[in-house]
Amino acid sequence: MSRTLRVRQSQTVLPFGVGAVLDIQGESFVATGIGDWPSRAKQKVESPRLASRLGVTGFYAAPAAANDRYDTPDAPGAPYIRFPSWLFCGACRRMKRWRIADERAGQPPRCSSCSPARTLAPMRFVQICAAGHLSDIDWWFWAHSRREAGERRQCGEREKLRFLVSERASGLEALSITCTAKGCGATRDLLDILGTHGMRCSGRNPWQRASEAVECVKPVQVVQRTAGNLYYPVMHSALDIPETDVPVHADNTLAERVREHDLWVSLCRVAGTPRAAMFRTMIQEDTGADEELIDALIAEETGQTSAAPAGDSSAAPPRPDLSREEWAAFTAPAPPATRDFALRETTLGLDGESEEPWVGLRARFGRIVLADRLREVRALSGFTRVSPDATVVPADTARRLRWLPAVEVFGEGIVLTLDRTQLASWESDGRVCQRVSGLRADLDRSFQKDRLESLTGPELAPRFVLLHTLAHLLIRQLSFESGYTTASLRERIYARPEQDQYGILVYTAAGDAEGTLGGLVRQGEPPRLAETLLRMTEAAAWCSADPLCAEHTGQGFGNLNRAACHACALLPETSCETGNALLDRALVVGGEHVPGYLEAIVASARAAAATALEQT
Repeated sequence: MSRTLRVRQSQTVLPFGVGAVLDIQGESFVATGIGDWPSRAKQKVESPRLASRLGVTGFYAAPAAANDRYDTPDAPGAPYIRFPSWLFCGACRRMKRWRIADERAGQPPRCSSCSPARTLAPMRFVQICAAGHLSDIDWWFWAHSRREAGERRQCGEREKLRFLVSERASGLEALSITCTAKGCGATRDLLDILGTHGMRCSGRNPWQRASEAVECVKPVQVVQRTAGNLYYPVMHSALDIPETDVPVHADNTLAERVREHDLWVSLCRVAGTPRAAMFRTMIQEDTGADEELIDALIAEETGQTSAAPAGDSSAAPPRPDLSREEWAAFTAPAPPATRDFALRETTLGLDGESEEPWVGLRARFGRIVLADRLREVRALSGFTRVSPDATVVPADTARRLRWLPAVEVFGEGIVLTLDRTQLASWESDGRVCQRVSGLRADLDRSFQKDRLESLTGPELAPRFVLLHTLAHLLIRQLSFESGYTTASLRERIYARPEQDQYGILVYTAAGDAEGTLGGLVRQGEPPRLAETLLRMTEAAAWCSADPLCAEHTGQGFGNLNRAACHACALLPETSCETGNALLDRALVVGGEHVPGYLEAIVASARAAAATALEQT
């Protein structure tokens, strides 16, 4: 029976971008490098600002196609090839090494030994390394690696293998690889298959030719093909905003000359590497800027300082900070407007209120901006395996192309800002600073430090944790009231003190449509947003995991969260910029040892509720 395999165009960047393994209709494939994309059919995606920051010539989206070249090499679409190539029959248990010559257009792989022919299933285990390589396990080696009587069995038949299941055991011990070559009979179960073994790395990914393999000495790890550490995409995104007059460093003229220098983008890309010294020297000679100014400007742009120790030149360049221009557009006195960027200012609608908690709520929030239309470009620059801080494999594994794969998505959003005076007063409290200092110490010890600092800035400020947690709480509350699921909403945090940022953007972006229907923006209009914020604050004051959650001194991966768990603050990974890290509900609603920014709202709301109850 013929079948059609489909992947939406938006999925060719995330989650099924270059290097990702996907299961579909019982078959398994891997997305190849962009060098294999069809050259004529791909669609150009415009985003000059993002292209300039990433140092590329532009972006292209994969051509839309019904069959994305799984088994038809000449078909349009983003190419995917079958992986793993080792398959087995569920009936006779024979294993077969599938090759491109065995493919039949529109047909899944079949077992030639069974009648009627059974569909072959992919093996569930593959091997990866920290250099970003992915390959099949050498199952012949595995079957013959069990030592018996002091000798390792050998035979010349490398593909006469069977994947057997025993009824006398359970788990991985019940699975075994057996060689059926005449006179051999070597066998070994899969009890200890996971982990690091003495296997050699192939030095390449499945879509690369044998001539492209490199000598790799990284230890090989065997994982399931759907394991979480098999694929970590390196994503970048930018909103399509009109050009605005963005405020610059205190020394406006000199700072602007540095940013306009021809080598400025190149310096930001290689900050922290040995190559940065050459660019710094040339910029200083041409502009007269001192070391301190350049360090501050690089910190603003990339979230890293150029004075960091020089690391491996092959490491990934720092992620650029794209929030500066976006924040300027959202806070401009007269918001700019284009076909893909439409803003309008509104309020909480509480000007006539004179009772708590509405008075306190109005005092703690500032400007509200509704984005009726947003356009976002999401680009994939590469990926890592084993861990997020491992060697980055570029989207073009041949390293010949100067463009990146990307998709454009359209949506709507709500920009919520805090009151600057109230925020400054809360942020200067010693108890707040002490609580955030502990979180900052955990961040310094985390392997995610470089990635998260590109979002938080050179220093983790209390306002970032506050705004980030507030964004999570708001998304969770809006999911009950706007009709969108939490996975459909995303956040952008604007919390860099050096750029005077103090707001969040909660938005939705759909990759398969020309926008959304206004349900999110409608929730931002008065008086709905004020009521949503009040219900959000009341809900955040209590977690079903309290008191354990509220009193936690470190939870989540790397202890990068405090009072935040799945019951109260965490979101789907696709919704959060930081991967559900740097969250603390206590900074929003208060705790035993720290004042919350909205703690007074919680107290006044409870008092008003008690009064109303007494009156009834």
